[in-house]
Amino acid sequence: MLVVGFDLDMTLVDSRPGIRATLQVLEDETGAPVATEEMLDALLRRNLDLEFGDRFPTELATQWSDRFRELYVVHGVPGTHLLPGAREAVASVHALDGRAVVVTAKFEPNAHRCLEQVGLEVDVVFGWRYADAKGETLRDEGAVVYVGDTPNDVRAAALADAHMVAVTTGPHPADELRAAGATTVLDSLVAFPDWLHHHLE
Repeated sequence: MLVVGFDLDMTLVDSRPGIRATLQVLEDETGAPVATEEMLDALLRRNLDLEFGDRFPTELATQWSDRFRELYVVHGVPGTHLLPGAREAVASVHALDGRAVVVTAKFEPNAHRCLEQVGLEVDVVFGWRYADAKGETLRDEGAVVYVGDTPNDVRAAALADAHMVAVTTGPHPADELRAAGATTVLDSLVAFPDWLHHHLE
Protein backbone atom coordinates (compact mmCIF):
# COMPACT_ATOMS: atom_id res chain seq x y z
CA MET A 1 0.00 0.00 0.00
CA LEU A 2 1.12 3.53 -0.78
CA VAL A 3 1.89 5.41 2.45
CA VAL A 4 2.58 9.14 2.34
CA GLY A 5 3.62 11.03 5.45
CA PHE A 6 2.78 14.69 5.97
CA ASP A 7 4.14 17.18 8.46
CA LEU A 8 1.42 19.39 9.95
CA ASP A 9 2.43 22.97 10.79
CA MET A 10 3.22 25.06 7.70
CA THR A 11 2.86 21.98 5.48
CA LEU A 12 -0.83 21.12 5.73
CA VAL A 13 -1.93 24.03 7.92
CA ASP A 14 -0.93 27.64 8.52
CA SER A 15 -0.52 27.68 12.28
CA ARG A 16 1.07 31.14 12.55
CA PRO A 17 -2.05 33.09 13.63
CA GLY A 18 -2.81 30.57 16.35
CA ILE A 19 0.76 30.38 17.65
CA ARG A 20 1.00 34.17 17.66
CA ALA A 21 -2.24 34.52 19.62
CA THR A 22 -1.19 31.86 22.13
CA LEU A 23 2.20 33.46 22.72
CA GLN A 24 0.52 36.80 23.41
CA VAL A 25 -1.85 35.28 25.97
CA LEU A 26 1.03 33.38 27.59
CA GLU A 27 3.03 36.59 27.94
CA ASP A 28 0.05 38.53 29.30
CA GLU A 29 -0.67 35.79 31.84
CA THR A 30 2.83 34.83 33.02
CA GLY A 31 5.15 37.63 31.97
CA ALA A 32 7.12 35.24 29.76
CA PRO A 33 8.92 37.35 27.11
CA VAL A 34 7.58 35.35 24.17
CA ALA A 35 5.15 37.51 22.19
CA THR A 36 7.58 38.44 19.42
CA GLU A 37 7.83 37.66 15.71
CA GLU A 38 11.30 36.26 16.39
CA MET A 39 9.84 33.68 18.79
CA LEU A 40 7.08 32.82 16.34
CA ASP A 41 9.68 32.16 13.65
CA ALA A 42 11.77 30.10 16.07
CA LEU A 43 8.81 27.89 16.97
CA LEU A 44 8.07 27.24 13.30
CA ARG A 45 11.64 26.01 12.94
CA ARG A 46 12.10 24.12 16.18
CA ASN A 47 10.34 22.13 18.90
CA LEU A 48 8.62 24.20 21.63
CA ASP A 49 10.27 22.43 24.56
CA LEU A 50 13.75 22.67 23.07
CA GLU A 51 13.34 26.35 22.18
CA PHE A 52 12.00 27.36 25.60
CA GLY A 53 14.58 25.10 27.26
CA ASP A 54 17.44 26.96 25.61
CA ARG A 55 16.04 30.39 26.41
CA PHE A 56 14.70 30.13 29.96
CA PRO A 57 15.56 28.51 33.32
CA THR A 58 14.50 24.87 33.38
CA GLU A 59 11.57 25.23 35.79
CA LEU A 60 10.12 28.23 33.96
CA ALA A 61 10.69 26.63 30.56
CA THR A 62 8.71 23.55 31.62
CA GLN A 63 5.90 25.59 33.19
CA TRP A 64 5.59 27.89 30.21
CA SER A 65 5.73 25.06 27.66
CA ASP A 66 3.00 23.15 29.47
CA ARG A 67 0.88 26.29 29.80
CA PHE A 68 1.38 27.12 26.12
CA ARG A 69 -0.09 23.74 25.16
CA GLU A 70 -3.08 24.31 27.44
CA LEU A 71 -3.71 27.80 26.08
CA TYR A 72 -3.26 26.56 22.52
CA VAL A 73 -6.51 24.59 22.78
CA VAL A 74 -8.46 27.84 23.24
CA HIS A 75 -6.36 30.38 21.34
CA GLY A 76 -4.23 28.41 18.89
CA VAL A 77 -6.56 25.86 17.37
CA PRO A 78 -9.13 28.45 16.18
CA GLY A 79 -6.29 30.35 14.48
CA THR A 80 -5.34 27.34 12.35
CA HIS A 81 -6.09 27.51 8.62
CA LEU A 82 -5.73 25.01 5.79
CA LEU A 83 -2.88 25.80 3.40
CA PRO A 84 -3.55 25.89 -0.37
CA GLY A 85 -3.58 22.45 -1.92
CA ALA A 86 -3.60 20.54 1.39
CA ARG A 87 -7.02 18.96 0.95
CA GLU A 88 -6.24 17.98 -2.64
CA ALA A 89 -2.84 16.56 -1.63
CA VAL A 90 -4.40 14.21 0.92
CA ALA A 91 -7.19 13.34 -1.52
CA SER A 92 -4.61 12.42 -4.17
CA VAL A 93 -3.14 9.82 -1.81
CA HIS A 94 -6.57 8.40 -0.99
CA ALA A 95 -7.46 8.30 -4.70
CA LEU A 96 -4.62 5.80 -5.09
CA ASP A 97 -5.97 3.73 -2.18
CA GLY A 98 -3.07 4.97 -0.11
CA ARG A 99 -2.75 6.07 3.52
CA ALA A 100 -2.12 9.68 4.50
CA VAL A 101 -0.16 9.71 7.75
CA VAL A 102 0.52 12.90 9.72
CA VAL A 103 3.83 12.84 11.61
CA THR A 104 4.38 16.03 13.59
CA ALA A 105 6.30 17.45 16.53
CA LYS A 106 3.07 19.01 17.74
CA PHE A 107 1.43 17.81 20.97
CA GLU A 108 -0.71 14.99 19.62
CA PRO A 109 -4.09 16.01 21.08
CA ASN A 110 -3.60 19.50 19.65
CA ALA A 111 -2.62 18.06 16.27
CA HIS A 112 -5.96 16.21 16.20
CA ARG A 113 -7.79 19.40 17.22
CA CYS A 114 -6.12 21.41 14.43
CA LEU A 115 -7.07 18.85 11.80
CA GLU A 116 -10.64 18.86 13.07
CA GLN A 117 -10.61 22.67 12.99
CA VAL A 118 -9.78 22.72 9.28
CA GLY A 119 -11.90 19.67 8.43
CA LEU A 120 -9.04 17.58 7.05
CA GLU A 121 -9.34 13.80 7.41
CA VAL A 122 -6.18 11.69 7.44
CA ASP A 123 -5.68 8.04 8.32
CA VAL A 124 -3.58 8.37 11.45
CA VAL A 125 -1.80 11.09 13.44
CA PHE A 126 1.48 10.72 15.29
CA GLY A 127 2.36 13.67 17.51
CA TRP A 128 5.34 14.46 19.74
CA ARG A 129 7.67 13.27 16.95
CA TYR A 130 10.64 15.56 16.42
CA ALA A 131 13.60 15.19 14.05
CA ASP A 132 14.88 11.58 14.21
CA ALA A 133 11.70 10.37 15.93
CA LYS A 134 9.78 11.42 12.84
CA GLY A 135 12.07 9.24 10.74
CA GLU A 136 11.52 6.24 13.00
CA THR A 137 7.75 6.61 12.78
CA LEU A 138 7.83 7.04 9.01
CA ARG A 139 9.92 3.89 8.72
CA ASP A 140 7.59 1.95 11.03
CA GLU A 141 4.60 3.04 8.93
CA GLY A 142 6.29 2.11 5.66
CA ALA A 143 6.11 5.63 4.23
CA VAL A 144 7.62 5.99 0.77
CA VAL A 145 7.13 9.78 0.63
CA TYR A 146 7.33 12.43 3.34
CA VAL A 147 6.09 15.97 2.78
CA GLY A 148 7.40 18.70 5.06
CA ASP A 149 8.84 22.19 5.28
CA THR A 150 12.03 22.02 7.40
CA PRO A 151 15.55 20.60 7.18
CA ASN A 152 14.61 18.30 10.08
CA ASP A 153 11.83 16.92 7.89
CA VAL A 154 14.40 16.24 5.18
CA ARG A 155 16.52 14.38 7.72
CA ALA A 156 13.51 12.36 8.87
CA ALA A 157 12.71 11.30 5.32
CA ALA A 158 16.31 10.20 4.77
CA LEU A 159 16.28 8.13 7.96
CA ALA A 160 13.12 6.39 6.75
CA ASP A 161 14.46 5.96 3.22
CA ALA A 162 11.43 7.89 1.98
CA HIS A 163 11.41 10.40 -0.87
CA MET A 164 11.35 13.92 0.57
CA VAL A 165 8.97 16.45 -0.92
CA ALA A 166 9.81 19.80 0.63
CA VAL A 167 7.44 22.75 0.47
CA THR A 168 8.42 26.38 0.90
CA THR A 169 5.24 27.37 2.74
CA GLY A 170 7.18 27.33 6.01
CA PRO A 171 10.10 29.47 7.21
CA HIS A 172 12.78 27.78 5.09
CA PRO A 173 13.46 28.91 1.49
CA ALA A 174 14.04 26.47 -1.35
CA ASP A 175 17.83 26.79 -1.35
CA GLU A 176 17.98 25.96 2.36
CA LEU A 177 15.82 22.88 1.86
CA ARG A 178 17.91 21.73 -1.11
CA ALA A 179 21.08 22.26 0.90
CA ALA A 180 19.61 19.95 3.54
CA GLY A 181 19.21 17.26 0.89
CA ALA A 182 15.73 17.72 -0.59
CA THR A 183 15.70 16.94 -4.30
CA THR A 184 12.00 17.72 -4.79
CA VAL A 185 10.98 21.22 -3.67
CA LEU A 186 7.51 22.63 -4.37
CA ASP A 187 6.17 26.13 -3.84
CA SER A 188 3.08 24.67 -2.19
CA LEU A 189 0.97 21.52 -2.00
CA VAL A 190 -1.02 22.72 -5.01
CA ALA A 191 1.57 20.97 -7.20
CA PHE A 192 1.68 17.77 -5.13
CA PRO A 193 -1.06 15.69 -6.83
CA ASP A 194 0.59 16.07 -10.25
CA TRP A 195 4.01 15.33 -8.75
CA LEU A 196 2.69 12.18 -7.04
CA HIS A 197 1.03 10.96 -10.23
CA HIS A 198 4.23 11.35 -12.24
CA HIS A 199 6.44 10.00 -9.46
CA LEU A 200 4.49 6.75 -9.39
CA GLU A 201 4.41 6.23 -13.14
